[in-house]
Amino acid sequence: MSTCRTATHSPVWFKSSYSGGNETECVEVALTDDDVLIRDSKRPRGALVAVRPEAWDGFLAGIHRATPG
Repeated sequence: MSTCRTATHSPVWFKSSYSGGNETECVEVALTDDDVLIRDSKRPRGALVAVRPEAWDGFLAGIHRATPG
């Protein structure tokens, strides 16, 4: 995992469909050619976390395994 201050291009950010109408606590994600970028939606110009797509896929798989139903 790495952190960076700015992206090298203008990524398209999206929120999880599970965030609903809650605008106070949410992260946003953007997919680039090389990384998955994660940021705090309340601080869009703040620090980014960049992870490899394989790590992101593993994270999502773990969430799906832990989610009942």
